[in-house]
Amino acid sequence: MNNKNPIFFKEQIIKLLSSKGDDFNGLLNAGFNAKLLSIGNTVHFRGLIEFSNICSKNCFYCGIRSGNKKLTRYELNEQEIIDAAIFAYNNRFGSIAFQGGERTGKEYAKKIEKIIKRIKQLSNNNLGITLSLGEQSSETYKRWYESGAHRYLLRIETSNKELFSKIHPNDKNHIFEKRLECLYKIKELGYQTGTGVMIGLPYQTLDNLADDILFMTNFKVDMVGMGPFIEHADTPFYQPETDILPLKERFDLTLKMTAIMRILMPDINLVASTAMQAIDPLGREKALLSGANIMMPNITPSKYRDNYKLYENKPGRFENPDDSLSLLSNSITKVNHKIGWEEWGDSKHYKKNICENLV
Repeated sequence: MNNKNPIFFKEQIIKLLSSKGDDFNGLLNAGFNAKLLSIGNTVHFRGLIEFSNICSKNCFYCGIRSGNKKLTRYELNEQEIIDAAIFAYNNRFGSIAFQGGERTGKEYAKKIEKIIKRIKQLSNNNLGITLSLGEQSSETYKRWYESGAHRYLLRIETSNKELFSKIHPNDKNHIFEKRLECLYKIKELGYQTGTGVMIGLPYQTLDNLADDILFMTNFKVDMVGMGPFIEHADTPFYQPETDILPLKERFDLTLKMTAIMRILMPDINLVASTAMQAIDPLGREKALLSGANIMMPNITPSKYRDNYKLYENKPGRFENPDDSLSLLSNSITKVNHKIGWEEWGDSKHYKKNICENLV
């Protein structure tokens, strides 16, 4: 493989997404080899803190949607979040990631800002911070960035406006253009910017997924977090009106998407999602062998984990952080990867773009 990134046309991507047998295995091997050539076999951790399941959104696929009245809502207090961050720091994680239901407001923004600053201070600026907190105002994004957060993941779930409208309510709280606008704001502010899609959604086609790959490539994304769609019993999509792919096919499609993204953008960060493990016990490891390089050990206090259930059969709901870390470390070693302890693991793609813009 040469140093120049390959260019795939849409028809080629659809063909790759349709691959089976030897062609399927060859694609995954190509994704893995592209990773080794570009960034090596190091896996970087993002200690995941699921700090609240309170959400203003009502997405049809999500277990913590505002319309789910069966869910016990929670929010970690400041000290619980700090304790989780200290656990990550003491266990040599390079980074942590805040994830929560989507909310806005001045008090909420101030709380996150305060916590970011405190974590940076307590860790002597050694912990990198990724945020995945949804749509916010430009001012809020800016304040969080200036407080010390330097990566932001805002998944679009689909780059197709029509499909977006089918998986979300048709109201002012779920606007496709606003999602895209926020993504561009994040990038303009200087964050390492991540997005991603859900794979195997109702109504979704291979044509849609090919467009998703082209969208992320053209956007010049720094990191990608994507995973298979898995139903949740308390959502409208538990029994969708349209037929959906079997779980195994959704899983395989996610591996294909991972490999293609790695081939097209060899120096980005690609997450091996926890949802992969919900389908296959070795799901995350198989993602590593297809091109992924980021894992997110869950360091949320155990008593809250079962209430942050985005989908059924979510792994690790009853593990404590020590167990989660031990199991994950062992699994990474078994597939001949190493862990980048005490490293932020920033996107090489982001760094390259910074250097190019300075020239």
